[in-house]
Amino acid sequence: MVCCGALAADIRQIATRRGWPVVVRPLPALLHNRPEKIADYAERIVVTAHAAGRSVILAYADCGSYGGLDAVCARHGVRRLPGLHCYDVYAGSSQVAELFAADPGTYLLTDFLVRSFKRTVLAELGLDAHPELWPDYFGHYRRLVWLAQDPTPELAAAAERIAALFRLPLTRVDTGTRRLERELATLLAETEDGRRP
Repeated sequence: MVCCGALAADIRQIATRRGWPVVVRPLPALLHNRPEKIADYAERIVVTAHAAGRSVILAYADCGSYGGLDAVCARHGVRRLPGLHCYDVYAGSSQVAELFAADPGTYLLTDFLVRSFKRTVLAELGLDAHPELWPDYFGHYRRLVWLAQDPTPELAAAAERIAALFRLPLTRVDTGTRRLERELATLLAETEDGRRP
């Protein structure tokens, strides 16, 4: 199971709990900052796994590959998670569309982003060294929505600190991981049945 690094912890927990005989192979979550590279990374692992006689599932939404992952799926007869991004995977595309329709200036967080915000956002964008760039990156946002998978008190406090950085209100939408689990189960069943896209 080749997965997005931002989904890896949840996927491992689900696979362990369900007793799925899978190897979870995450790609670096920081590829989200260079999404044009995601399909190439994924394809290399798919080719290697197929050469070893293993079945492969892409536990990725499109994630900014603009169809690149779909092309990998078509070339190699594999399937991927539905949706444009991990927000769709957790909350569903219709709920995400409603959030953006209500306010296009919405910045979305997941548990992964809340946990890794300093590294994956502040450091990667250079905002730790150049905070004066904050308005250039984030000046147009008007609210934060945390799509919470497992909203512990520690994560809730971290999400509030992020909202304070933005100087914006924080809304929490509890999504859990049910949708992700259901979609993974569907992909596994289709792979075991030998169906192809």
